[in-house]
Amino acid sequence: MYARERQRRILEQLESVGRVAVTDLAADFEVTTETVRRDLDQLAGERRLVRVHGGAVPRATTETEPDLEVRRVTNVEAKRRIARAAAALLPEDPRAAVMLDAGSTVGELVPHLSGRRGPVITHAPAIAQAALVHTDLEVHLLPGRVRPTTQAAVGAATVDAIRALHPALAVLGGNGIHAAGFTTPDPDEAAVKAAMVAAAERRILLVDSAKAGVRHLVTFATTAEVDTLVTDDGLPAGIAEQLEEAGVEVVRA
Repeated sequence: MYARERQRRILEQLESVGRVAVTDLAADFEVTTETVRRDLDQLAGERRLVRVHGGAVPRATTETEPDLEVRRVTNVEAKRRIARAAAALLPEDPRAAVMLDAGSTVGELVPHLSGRRGPVITHAPAIAQAALVHTDLEVHLLPGRVRPTTQAAVGAATVDAIRALHPALAVLGGNGIHAAGFTTPDPDEAAVKAAMVAAAERRILLVDSAKAGVRHLVTFATTAEVDTLVTDDGLPAGIAEQLEEAGVEVVRA
């Protein structure tokens, strides 16, 4: 069995049982414990798991979710490169409807919407306000309870409003990228993101590589539900390979 195949199976076991042991893996794969430790060290170096005594656990975060003001000044240059690359993926028809998620990386895309004519739909008041600067845009702000951390509308009213819409493209942010999909800490935010994913014809995720290998509480989109990930050149090769094998186009800015 090749190393990448072993590593894929290690990640699958982590996904299902939450912890793996070196000795158990060595027996399962019929290899030495040193070989398994090298596999785990490589996956840990790619930020796809966390090494613990005798094995490994999933890379999950318990950190407090940073608010929008903090995220606006974090990895700014990478986020701008991501937004420039994403601008090339906007619908060719300038009248096509585009739905924008909340978030600092998606916010960097707004200046690139200049010259479009179609509706821009968002649940983030800050993004709606920024979009109004581009006078040709028809801006629609979704209803709901504004969550202070992300300054975005969430809740049943937001989700119901999205379900009635059919945009050509949804552009979303995310807090974590892992082998099975894209995650965020808050269930209400996840419900809105999932509704956007379900409503749109195409789905593009704008996520910087600092979030690679991180798994938060809620998966809002599986790899099967995402068309393109736009990220920076720091994305670990192993994660990129798994995403591409699952059918996700990976664009590095």
